[in-house]
Amino acid sequence: MNEMRNMGAFYVSCRVHHTVDRSKSAVVPKLLVDTGSEHTWLPEKTLEQLGIQREKKDLPFVMANGQQVTRNVGFAIVYVDNNFTIDEVVFAEEGDLLLLGARTLEGLNLTVDARLKKLVAAGPLPAA
Repeated sequence: MNEMRNMGAFYVSCRVHHTVDRSKSAVVPKLLVDTGSEHTWLPEKTLEQLGIQREKKDLPFVMANGQQVTRNVGFAIVYVDNNFTIDEVVFAEEGDLLLLGARTLEGLNLTVDARLKKLVAAGPLPAA
């Protein structure tokens, strides 16, 4: 991770649920909030234990160091505090960073307060 990305780095925990059987859930205690990542990356083993299916297989991703990798993607409900959204999540493999990405943040209607290093409400949702 380069130093610019690390300057405002902070972590949050989330709760992830299966999209159909909401009784299947798990807590992921430490996700790096990363607005530079489109997707949220959650542990492969956790997603498998919840029965989340690999819907999109072998999608290409470019890591922060420029390395290209392929990962699988599924659908999950992601909670941060009392905010929740359904989103695509990446099956993060051993050694991958666990990330809360920009798409999930938008769905949660949360934004980053870089000064306080925390997530805050984004405000009213825009309409036409």
